[in-house]
Amino acid sequence: MTEPTSIDKAFSCRRLLRALVVLLLAAPQVLWSQTPEQSGRGPSESSQSQTGRSHAEGASKVEEKISAKDAEELFREVDRILQFASKDTGLPVKHEVKRRLTSRDEVASFVSKHLREDKDAQRLRRSEAVLKKFGLLPRDFDLSTFLVALLREQVAGYYDPETKTVNLLDWVDLEGQRPVLAHELTHALQDQSFNLDAWMKVGDVDLDKKKDLTPADMENDEIGTVRQAVVEGQATAVLLDYMLVPLKQSLLDSPQVVQALEHGMLEGTADAPQFKNSPIYLREALTFPYRYGLDFTVALLKDGGKSRAFAQPFKDAPYTTRQVMEPETYLSGERIPPLPLPNLKRIFKDYDRFDAGAIGEFDVDVLIDQYAGVKVSQGLYPHWRGGYYYAVRQKENPSAPLGILYVSRWSRAETAAQFADIYARALTQRYKQATEIKAQAQEEAKSDVTGAEPGTGKRIWRTEEGPVVIDVEGENIVIAESLDPAIAADVARELFGSRERSSAPQ
Repeated sequence: MTEPTSIDKAFSCRRLLRALVVLLLAAPQVLWSQTPEQSGRGPSESSQSQTGRSHAEGASKVEEKISAKDAEELFREVDRILQFASKDTGLPVKHEVKRRLTSRDEVASFVSKHLREDKDAQRLRRSEAVLKKFGLLPRDFDLSTFLVALLREQVAGYYDPETKTVNLLDWVDLEGQRPVLAHELTHALQDQSFNLDAWMKVGDVDLDKKKDLTPADMENDEIGTVRQAVVEGQATAVLLDYMLVPLKQSLLDSPQVVQALEHGMLEGTADAPQFKNSPIYLREALTFPYRYGLDFTVALLKDGGKSRAFAQPFKDAPYTTRQVMEPETYLSGERIPPLPLPNLKRIFKDYDRFDAGAIGEFDVDVLIDQYAGVKVSQGLYPHWRGGYYYAVRQKENPSAPLGILYVSRWSRAETAAQFADIYARALTQRYKQATEIKAQAQEEAKSDVTGAEPGTGKRIWRTEEGPVVIDVEGENIVIAESLDPAIAADVARELFGSRERSSAPQ
């Protein structure tokens, strides 16, 4: 993982947290325990069992620190493993990487300080509110407390691009540190060639500080997420190649190893209760850069070798989670036009902006997964073609429920209707009271238009936080929650030219 400094704001996984967590402590154990057919042994049976014991015992015993002798040996390993990472990626070693041993308390203290004092603390609170409004976090969930506890449980090491230092952790044994070093030293090589801090900030705009938002702002809102996936996916690929050296294999000829690692990342282990018991969205967001980033790197390796996989993405970066989740869209040069924005100042003249951002393919994947299951999500999320949200508070009533405008576009009317229906059915899980009071599509179906799909037309619900309107206009969807119902009609009319109607949309 890269340096755990900023916890960004808002709905997309980039702005939830900047890749604070990597499940690499568990990775060696998961990898070798789930691929016994590869060999009777992993890097060494003794080291595997030792790694397993360190995890199992960590939850019940006083944490053990590595010895001074092991620390010295580990520091000497840095240069050797750096050379391996350079050969594996084709990225040159331009200078020595500084190294430092740090403790679990130091990492947790560092992050806690930022959560209390950093400007990102306010962003985190906004992020938490929006995620709860969409039902992706429980209403009583404390995100700040969770993140600190999760770091103590999961972090395995990090590279700090500001100080050019790889930080090794004094509670991880020598065998467990080596693959982590392969991962972190890949970040050092990326930094030496492409300046990670500067590269991560390209196109990464704080939308809260922009007076006038544009469609491009919304479209670019995922840039940080996908660039993090490039960074972490490459480093995870090197970690796997390093671990496969004893078997004289690589990740390209060991797809089952990749699958085992990704499965282990998402499921977590018994000795990682913070992660294992966290909401679906957090598990998916935390592992997105590593799982999907790894698949993205593998796809590029197969397409054009090392330079295509490791250097080229820094020069021609993906810009949406769709391109990372579906690498063929990146390789083909697909460019989806950004969704237009309505006149936000006019429509929300009685409201103050609270937050705004993209709802990308990753976000709808998790939304569908949570409310309809993985199988449905896998079939539907590739039909995403754009989306954003705009969250507001009433000017004269700041204690009123958070208002949300969500505009979404899909590949065709049928997939838009399917998503709208899933979203509608989820309302009963997100609100204590959700009663549908108007279903114009059903009224339309009784007239001269037959076969109306569930989810088509305008539908309105009454909830304890105000009305919810879901309006499907062909392949486009306008959703307004805890807002004046007229706002949804105003947005749909301005964006999609929908006609005035007494019963239902065409």
